[in-house]
Amino acid sequence: MEPQFDVGIIGGGPAGSTTASYLARAGLKVALFESDNFPREHVGESLVPATTPVLVDIDAFDKVEAAGFPKKFGAAWTSADSGPSDKMGFTGLDHDFRAAEIMFNERTQSGVHKDYTFHVDRGQFDLLLLKHAEEQGAKVHQGVRVNRVNFDGAFPVLETSVAGQRAKVPVKMVVDASGRRTQLGSQLKVKEKDPVFNQYAIHTWFDNFDRKALAVDQSQSDFIFIHFLPVIDTWVWQIPITDTITSVGVVTQKERLKASKDDLEKFFWDTLGSRPELHKALKESEQVRPLKTEGDYSYALTKVCGDNFLMVGDAARFVDPIFSSGVSVALNSARIASADIIAAHRAGDYSKKRFDTYESMLRRGVNNWYEFISIYYRLNILFTAFVQDPRYRIDVLKMLQGDVYDDEEPKALAAMREIVKAVEEDPNHLWHPFLGSLKAPSAKAMF
Repeated sequence: MEPQFDVGIIGGGPAGSTTASYLARAGLKVALFESDNFPREHVGESLVPATTPVLVDIDAFDKVEAAGFPKKFGAAWTSADSGPSDKMGFTGLDHDFRAAEIMFNERTQSGVHKDYTFHVDRGQFDLLLLKHAEEQGAKVHQGVRVNRVNFDGAFPVLETSVAGQRAKVPVKMVVDASGRRTQLGSQLKVKEKDPVFNQYAIHTWFDNFDRKALAVDQSQSDFIFIHFLPVIDTWVWQIPITDTITSVGVVTQKERLKASKDDLEKFFWDTLGSRPELHKALKESEQVRPLKTEGDYSYALTKVCGDNFLMVGDAARFVDPIFSSGVSVALNSARIASADIIAAHRAGDYSKKRFDTYESMLRRGVNNWYEFISIYYRLNILFTAFVQDPRYRIDVLKMLQGDVYDDEEPKALAAMREIVKAVEEDPNHLWHPFLGSLKAPSAKAMF
């Protein structure tokens, strides 16, 4: 069977649609297969500035801007605990350890022409990107599931189904953008669960929630908020979706949720009860969606590319989403992968070696994210010291902006690691009781 398309893409989320836009704009013949029909609900509703250059590249930024999504100028953290009295030489702790805020415009970022990014309704955002890919020339098929990819012949063949009808689509190469379904990762048996992060999220939307309830700076109430809870390894996100609707999610370890005997409603509200101000503000608002869970949070693929295929976005790697990394990884992995795919197409060679740049850059980026998140969880509320201290603030901001692909490990990570080591090795250290329980290994990519 001769290939019908240059590239077949599995999945129409941000990673798949962005890849389709890049490739179609470069003149490749692209087919995208999405098993759902958009719009559909999806978690991961806050962007970081590193998405901006990609949206500009594919000529979609103005569409996102025109969609009227709330603008995101920064991030904030709150805690019920003021932390240890010993500040360990840190400066700038205006709120002790109870709060910290950071503005994206405090650091210039290459390719970023705005001092904000967006909070998004993923149903609308993902549909916008999918339609945009179609407008760029990609053939988009919604409601069509790819059940398997056959690699036995000269070219990969996508085995698809829709409404009971089956079809085979030969292509020159396959891009797996199937998200946490990890189509190729599961088929090729190269998916591995993360040994440390086994997080679950329980989330919903509220209307007329008072976003200022826990904000130290009332003018920053529309930032993304991360609320530390006095419950081990558990936190809450607060993300504006519209002028009045707010996404709220509790993230915790799987074991803690299992101990609740799967009574989601009770677990959600009991956990929020550990921050009474937050609990009260949510009870005074209106819940407009049922509670949903997201599990199997962190995993890696031991292989993200090979002859005639590669994986992008969540299909390649998923790291705990505490820093809104999901859409950023999706869009930037699509950007980096597309450059290699376009070069492979022009050379008429889709062998694995053609994707070396993609693999190395993705490895570097997710390693930086993974190490940052690992140390963050161990520091717990002590992380706010690094956000507020001018010695580390800009370096931390660089990571929070999603600017993690082109450099080696950010310098702030070394300082964080040294602090964690010193506190861990001294059980009598005044900071020791404030550490989180997760002890992640040194960040080594599994691929």
